[in-house]
Amino acid sequence: MTENNGTLHAIIVMGVSGSGKSSIGEEIARGLRLQFVEGDALHPASNVEKMSKGIPLTDEDRMPWLDRIGETMETSLAKGEGIVVSCSALKRIYRERLRAAVGGNLYFVYLEGSKELLTDRMGHRKGHFMPASLLQSQLQTLEVPTGEKGVVTVDIDDTIETIAAKALKALAALGVTG
Repeated sequence: MTENNGTLHAIIVMGVSGSGKSSIGEEIARGLRLQFVEGDALHPASNVEKMSKGIPLTDEDRMPWLDRIGETMETSLAKGEGIVVSCSALKRIYRERLRAAVGGNLYFVYLEGSKELLTDRMGHRKGHFMPASLLQSQLQTLEVPTGEKGVVTVDIDDTIETIAAKALKALAALGVTG
């Protein structure tokens, strides 16, 4: 249910490409018995095309995508259902926009890892539209969410199950439980 004082929550699993947002987000959703939504599936076709060509997205490109994610979370909460969504949420302004979409009722799980580990993981992915060449632009864009309310940070140098377990434990410490 993911309730805290009777309030449903939305959770964003965030980080740069290759950090494991989808896999870990699915595990977190399973652990909390919530719906998982792949944020990349909400990108406008123009964004996917741009990234497929190795062209980094601009703030202007990202805003309609962030709005779709916000609407998806808002709809879920309005139906009385918590939700977990994968989304890079690289900048604080993006996270603030997402928080505003759900009235501030949002937690973030920030997946943190070294450039070397991320590069290795991206090199082994198959069938993803985001080329490894865009990792550097994402790392340059990333504003680490240290000190922001409702954010837990989990190191990704472990198995998916262990990373998800650490995230669930950190969320539980904030009152988010299944």
